[in-house]
Amino acid sequence: QGPSMLNMTEKGKAGKIQLPREIFQSLSSWTARVVVTVLNIRQLGMFEEVNQTGRLLDDTVVGITVGETSISGLRDPVQLTFTHGQLPHVSQLCPPFISPPAGGWSSSGCVTQPGDKRTVCSCDHLSFFTLLLSPALDRSTAQTLVAVATTGCGVAMAFSIFTIAFCIFLRCRFRFEETLRINLGLHMNLMASLLLLNLAFLLNSGLSDGIQPWTCKVLGGFTHYCLLCCFTWTALEGCHFYLLFVKVLGTYIHHYLVKLCLVGWGFPALVVGVAGIIGSYGEYHIQTTDHQIIAHLCWITSKRLLVHYITNCGYFGFIFLFNMAVFGVVTQKSCCLQGTAVVRGDRKTWKVALVAMGLFCLLGATWAVVFLTHGTSSAPMLYLFTILNSLQGIFIFIWLVVLYYPKTKETTGSLSHIIRHDKTATVSQD
Repeated sequence: QGPSMLNMTEKGKAGKIQLPREIFQSLSSWTARVVVTVLNIRQLGMFEEVNQTGRLLDDTVVGITVGETSISGLRDPVQLTFTHGQLPHVSQLCPPFISPPAGGWSSSGCVTQPGDKRTVCSCDHLSFFTLLLSPALDRSTAQTLVAVATTGCGVAMAFSIFTIAFCIFLRCRFRFEETLRINLGLHMNLMASLLLLNLAFLLNSGLSDGIQPWTCKVLGGFTHYCLLCCFTWTALEGCHFYLLFVKVLGTYIHHYLVKLCLVGWGFPALVVGVAGIIGSYGEYHIQTTDHQIIAHLCWITSKRLLVHYITNCGYFGFIFLFNMAVFGVVTQKSCCLQGTAVVRGDRKTWKVALVAMGLFCLLGATWAVVFLTHGTSSAPMLYLFTILNSLQGIFIFIWLVVLYYPKTKETTGSLSHIIRHDKTATVSQD
């Protein structure tokens, strides 16, 4: 026979480990050593996983061994009770550590019973255990976000089509204004990437549940491609404004728009191709705090989160910093030109502010809110991020209408006058 309960104390917090009698009845000898090890992984640098998204409660790992043999397949589970304070919206999981070559934390063989002040883990084997806290949403918030995103995508698709049609109309009306046609062509490609991104999200949310694995991989790759296209065209917008207002070279590059299209649509395809070769795409689940799956998405799998951090977070972070620098330079230069009376006429303050906000949105500022969400624990920031990016197409449409309509000729003339003045000033300085 053996003890039915062992108590442990870590940093003044009482925990509990309950071992079933089945463990001791299966031993060949009458006596066996029971070893409970409590480790702080931050100090030891052990049990680290490359793609781990959650954090360990108090950075603590508990190891249990009985005798010299490996124990698994228990009918009566081992119960570990982790005590803690009130936790934020996180998903609580009791994963045992799997030794190499598989490695990492796995939920196999354990059942988690979360609570407000304590969490009970019931496992059918002995190993190293911990309480893994992963960012998660409560069910009502998650369902609301999905509904807002779906509705916003539908509205954004409609306004993307309106914007593309409006740009085509302006390109046909001002066919002799080469700079204006290039500007509108660039905007059209950006709106086309937004249209495809919203379409990919709607297809993903509607078709990802229950589809074939290879189809899910293709859909995940397509969604990633559309997102990267959106980011890339946002970066090209920033480069174009830099060349137009600072270097004044945009209209002098041979086949300028064609070269931009090769970069805008070709570079994301290269990145997605490499990510697909290494098996980055598949089924991705969105879970609530009570471990209920509320959404199945075809996206970058949890095993390849490093691909997400590099190609999405890192790539956009670099683009955002560059575009914000361009926005500051363009805004400063426009203020200087207006101060020297290059642009004549009465400019209303609200219209100038609206044009500046539209340019800010055009350069991808709405995507920057994602860096304030801190995983999925900040519900207000998630609402703001979802709403702003769902309405990005509407913002750009309003920006173009205010900029070019109804005084289309006057606005076009003003823009052309700024560019011609800038060219003349640049040549005279040279």
